[in-house]
Amino acid sequence: MRKHMNCLPVVALVTAGLLLAACQKPHVTQHAEPPAEVKKIELSELSRVTLSEKAMQRIDVKTDLVREQQVSRSAAPRKVVPYCSVIYDPQGQTWVYTNPQPRTFVRHKINVDYIEGNFAVLKDGPPTDTVIASVGVAELYGTEFKVGH
Repeated sequence: MRKHMNCLPVVALVTAGLLLAACQKPHVTQHAEPPAEVKKIELSELSRVTLSEKAMQRIDVKTDLVREQQVSRSAAPRKVVPYCSVIYDPQGQTWVYTNPQPRTFVRHKINVDYIEGNFAVLKDGPPTDTVIASVGVAELYGTEFKVGH
């Protein structure tokens, strides 16, 4: 009789485990939309990064404009971008991500003259009023080059 009493806790645990396993929802494989699609641009070394709506929300991508603005070192207005929109590649080249269509971003080479406050003053870059990413830039770069994947 004592042998059966020692087995009772083990039987109770096994039974409870089986009951809990039976209550779980079955694993359903869903074909979710991929967070991003990266496509090479023909005749270019660049790619077009298109994010899903959910990825846009997760990264919380924000945009701004390339603009002409008065800066302290110049009498005439100069082309500027928010400094937070600038990304440096491993070779030290500077880039911004233009936003030519909703949820679509393309890296564009820029030439920074100097930094003034929160702005990068450009020698060369996209035309004035071009929409560029100002938040989520590192994530766009990582997506384009599969960094961290």
